[in-house]
Amino acid sequence: MGGDHGPTVTLPACQRFLEQQPQARLLLVGRPEALAGFAHERASVVAATEVVGMDDAVEVALRKKKDSSMRVAIQQVKDGAAQAAVSAGNTGALMAIARYLLKTLDGIERPAIATQMPNAKGGATTVLDLGANVDCTAGHLLQFAVMGSALVSVLSDNPSPSVGLLNIGEEAIKGSEEIKRAGELLRAAAQTGDLNFFGNVEGNDIFKGTVDIVVCDGFVGNVALKTSEGLATMIVQFLREEYSRNLLTKLAALLSYPVLSALKKRMDHRRYNGAALLGLRGLVFKSHGSADALAFEQALCRAYDAAQHQLLARAEARIAHAAPLLARAG
Repeated sequence: MGGDHGPTVTLPACQRFLEQQPQARLLLVGRPEALAGFAHERASVVAATEVVGMDDAVEVALRKKKDSSMRVAIQQVKDGAAQAAVSAGNTGALMAIARYLLKTLDGIERPAIATQMPNAKGGATTVLDLGANVDCTAGHLLQFAVMGSALVSVLSDNPSPSVGLLNIGEEAIKGSEEIKRAGELLRAAAQTGDLNFFGNVEGNDIFKGTVDIVVCDGFVGNVALKTSEGLATMIVQFLREEYSRNLLTKLAALLSYPVLSALKKRMDHRRYNGAALLGLRGLVFKSHGSADALAFEQALCRAYDAAQHQLLARAEARIAHAAPLLARAG
């Protein structure tokens, strides 16, 4: 029910997802009258009488709308009826409700939002946190690194993904006192085998693909995410304008079309839609609010992959292994 477009986007995405994933089942949570036109043998409707608006305050979503589609969906995860929940709704409300219902894993103080950004190597760099936590301690950044490592190791089948700490320079002496302390904790985690810590990285390393995971506070991470989305939009718009400018540019565009098409596809942020809310006792994924059907389908696929590959259990195992270090950092 959430996002900028609601069922007009989510229902076609669900249809395509079920066609592509023959073993998957979906619970469509929302107002029955809005979902009445959808029919599939591997999908069923779970009724909810309320909807969390994109501009609703967190307190309203959490305390007053107790039968919202968002809350009912996360309750399905808590009750074991679903293995993961996906929403394109209000991010703050989703995080608050998920944390209230599911609680955090032992050793984790704050959940984090993690997503992928395309890089020059043809893959993607996982970045967290993307806005759930504006002010972070060194201990929180260590927790994010452990959780991010679990996510990437599951989804990319890489048992030891590399981790970089976002800073204003590569040298260990740079950055705020909290960042320098975080660097010390991450190096200690590398020595105990809990992390594959690369060292400090800068903003351009996200897009260069220097490391598999970049850890930062939520303020910086959200700025980086919005910047990358804006850049991708600008490139697509530029290509469209050049294609239609005049005969000469049309000819040049035609000759370079395969290269430009590949660049457009690589920069398409819709292909990376679906941010994981890490650190909870259940799988919850956040789709971009403005997602179209292709983007929302990607969010569904990301959640499905996480459930199939037992992300929650593997995250718990990593966190348990790092528990002594996390306790000292806290």
